[in-house]
Amino acid sequence: MNCQNHLSRVLFVAAIGMSASIGPSQTAAAAEPYRIVNSSQTMGTGGIDYVYADSEGRRLYVPRGNQILAFDLDTLKSVGAITNAGGHGVAVDPKSHHGFSSSGPVTMFDTETLALIKKIAVQGRPDGILFEPASERVYVFSHSQPNATLLDPKDGSIVGTIDLGGAPEQAASDEQGRLYVDLEDKDSIAVVDVKTLKVTAHYDLAGKGGGPGGLGLDVKNHILFAMCHEPATCVVLSADDGKILATLPIGNGTDSGGFNPKTMEAFSSQRDGTLTIIKENSPTSFEVEQTVQTKQGAKTCTLDTKKNQIILIATERAPAPAASAGGTAPATNTPANAERPAGERRGGRGGPGFLDILVVGR
Repeated sequence: MNCQNHLSRVLFVAAIGMSASIGPSQTAAAAEPYRIVNSSQTMGTGGIDYVYADSEGRRLYVPRGNQILAFDLDTLKSVGAITNAGGHGVAVDPKSHHGFSSSGPVTMFDTETLALIKKIAVQGRPDGILFEPASERVYVFSHSQPNATLLDPKDGSIVGTIDLGGAPEQAASDEQGRLYVDLEDKDSIAVVDVKTLKVTAHYDLAGKGGGPGGLGLDVKNHILFAMCHEPATCVVLSADDGKILATLPIGNGTDSGGFNPKTMEAFSSQRDGTLTIIKENSPTSFEVEQTVQTKQGAKTCTLDTKKNQIILIATERAPAPAASAGGTAPATNTPANAERPAGERRGGRGGPGFLDILVVGR
């Protein structure tokens, strides 16, 4: 081997070593920040609450007023609506292709044709809703007892109820038999055995955060992210025993959150027009990675698991009517995202206004 060839090989090996040593960190540092990558705006009437992305069926559902609006998840174009439906949120069973809206009564519909199948009378005041894959049941959550009503998604029959011991907001399943539900009025998280339909534990947030409105779950590392109103904090805790691991600041007015296992990031959407992204560096290390500016009132969100994108919704006041001949413009409606009087539901009716859909990604 001559000296030139030897030198070339040495340099080549050194280059590989340097690339291997800096590759992962360099990739992480070079990750693009989150931003709004797509949006749409449609006129309509009625209040909004939750938004739901059917990642497999590629549809986005937004209950508004007395309808459930359906959009193409990729283009955000309208694909139809289920009328005489409404409600707060939507859940979909990917096997039966049946969708459900948390309303009183619950609306059951066909996700392929958007045809209404039937109405299901349930007790309480339906708010949140979740399809739990381990038990293949739809959980309809209510702020009054029974706090959870379970439906068989194949035929919509009621198969059980659970009193959670508080008012539920959002839930997350480990898909292995445990369901976690944040209780807004109790500052705690209920742990449910989906086989026995029993509450097995309550994890107290110990004053670190109050009024949890969003919940994320890292199934692999058994970590919960409770997004709280007061103070505006994400409380990170063990899903095994409720031990608090960390607290991190978020925006004001959270009402939804989640966790993306592909990016190892938790997220929380807030009424103040921010989306907080929390990075799980390790099972014991967490940091606020980014605060994305969204839109005032965009307090609920959902995850498109195929594109790793977070979708948020908000409403805006309609343009003011032109002044009449006498020079006085008619009174305008209160914006649907404005603070409502005490006791009025977040999913209540609103006047004419725009529905904004925002897609946040990299």
